[in-house]
Amino acid sequence: MQFLKQLGLTPEHTGVSTGSNWLESTGEWLESYSPVDGKLIGKVKGADRATYETALSSAQSAFTSWRQLPAPHRGEIVRQIGEALRSKKEALGQLVSYEMGKSLQEGWGEVQEMIDICDFAVGLSRQLHGLTMHSERPSHRMYEQYHPLGIVGIISAFNFPVAVWSWNTMLAWVCGDVCIWKPSEKTPLCSIACQLIVGEVFRKNDLPEGISVLINGGREVGEWLSADTRVPLISATGSTRMGKEVAAAVGKRLGRSLLELGGNNAIIITPEADLDIAIPAAVFGAVGTAGQRCTTTRRLIIHRSIYEAVKERLKKAYGQIRIGDPLDSNNHMGPLIDKLAVEQYLQSIQSCKEQGGSFLLEGGLLEGKGFESGCYVKPCIAEVKPDLAIVQHETFAPILYLITYESLEEAIAIQNGVPQGLSSAIMTLNLREAEQFLSATGSDCGIANVNIGTSGAEIGGAFGGEKETGGGRESGSDAWKVYMRRQTNTINYSRNLPLAQGIRFDL
Repeated sequence: MQFLKQLGLTPEHTGVSTGSNWLESTGEWLESYSPVDGKLIGKVKGADRATYETALSSAQSAFTSWRQLPAPHRGEIVRQIGEALRSKKEALGQLVSYEMGKSLQEGWGEVQEMIDICDFAVGLSRQLHGLTMHSERPSHRMYEQYHPLGIVGIISAFNFPVAVWSWNTMLAWVCGDVCIWKPSEKTPLCSIACQLIVGEVFRKNDLPEGISVLINGGREVGEWLSADTRVPLISATGSTRMGKEVAAAVGKRLGRSLLELGGNNAIIITPEADLDIAIPAAVFGAVGTAGQRCTTTRRLIIHRSIYEAVKERLKKAYGQIRIGDPLDSNNHMGPLIDKLAVEQYLQSIQSCKEQGGSFLLEGGLLEGKGFESGCYVKPCIAEVKPDLAIVQHETFAPILYLITYESLEEAIAIQNGVPQGLSSAIMTLNLREAEQFLSATGSDCGIANVNIGTSGAEIGGAFGGEKETGGGRESGSDAWKVYMRRQTNTINYSRNLPLAQGIRFDL
C-alpha cells in the first residue's frame, strides 16, 4: 500500500530505536495483522534486555544535555515535529486506520490531535511558570520553580496508537524530559512510523540520540519500565487491571505514575433535551472507533417519559450506520482490533442475556464479503437494569445499555454507580439540571459535559478520570506539571540569619 512506502515502513523492522538509530535485538517478532482484511502488514522485532539497557542508557545521557536547552528552544523542535506530522498526516492517518481498524476520518483526526498538541506545547514552552510568595522573614524572598524530571516512560494502548503518546511526549519534551515509549504490541507499525518522523527532526537539528526512545515488545517491556528506578514517571494508558499492576510496581519504588484507565461512560437524557443533538452524540459515542475508546458511551440513562421516543430514534439512527473497510471514508465503523476482542464482545452479549437484559438490537458477528477478517461486528443496544454485573464492566466494543430513571438525583446516582469515572454528559436545555450535574453533588467523573457526548475531548483541557480510571491528567491545562519536579527556593539577602517561626538560636 502506498501509505506504507510514504512512511518509510518495510515488511520487517527492528522495533527498538534511540531516535534515528535502530538497534538490533534478539527479542521476539511482533506480527501486525490488519483487522480490516486479516492480512499481515509487517513484522517488528521486539526488545531483549540488552537492547533495553542500551536504549535506556542513551536516554540517560541525552537528558543531561536536553534539559539544559532553553525551553523555547525545545519548543522550536516540537514545532518542527508538528510540521513534519502535517506533511505526513494523510499517510499516517491511513496507517492508523488500517493497523488499528478505526474509520479513516478518525485516523486523520488522531493525527490532527498530534499536530494540535505540538502547537499547544510550543506555546507552553514559554509559559512554564513558577510562583513567588512573601516570606515571614525580613529581607527574604521565596519562590517555587519547576525542573525536568528525567526519563518519562510511556505505555500506550492500541485504540489510540499515536495520539496518546504525543499527548505525553510533546509536553514532556518542552518540560526538558526525555521519553521512552512502549507502544501496544497490537499496533507496532504506528510507533515505527512516528519514530521515523521525529527521529529525522532530531537528526536535522544535530541533537543527541536518546531524547526519543522507542522500545517495542511484549508485557515484559512494560514490567521492566515500571520497576526501573531510573524512570521517575510512568504514564500508562490501558485497562484498569493493567493500571493496577503498573501502579503497584511503580509505587513499590516510590516512583510516580500517571494512569489513564477504563471508562464506563454515561449520557443522561432529560425530558428537556434537544433530541436532534442527543441522538447523534449518543450514536457517535457508542459506535465511534467501534466502541473501543476509553470515552465510549456505554450507558444511556433516559427519563421514563421520553424513553420510547428515544428508543425509536436510536433504532432509526443505527439503521443508517455503514460498517465496512475503514479506509473507505463513507463508512462510519470498522472492525474490532482482533478476534479476541470479538470473543469478549460476544461473551458480554451472552452475559447480558443471562442476567436478564433484553435487546433492541442484538448485535452479532458480521460475515460474508468484505468481512473476511472475522473482526467485524454489529452494534448492539440492550435494555437493562443499572445494577446488572455486566453493566458495571467495561466491554471494549459497540454495546450500548439503555436505563430508565424518574428523578435527576436518581439519574446522577446511576451515572456515578460504577467503579469507573472517566467521562459523562447530560442532555438538557434546563439550566438548573445542567448546573446540578456539574456541581459537587453531580457527576463524579473527570470529564462532565453538557449537550455534547462523552467522546471527543479537545487537547486544551486536562484529560483523565477518577476512581478506577486512575486519577491521571494528560494533555492541556496545567497537566504539564506532572512531568516536572517542583522546588521551593528561599533567598536571604540580609546581613542576618532570622529563623522561621521566630525560633532563636544565638551563638
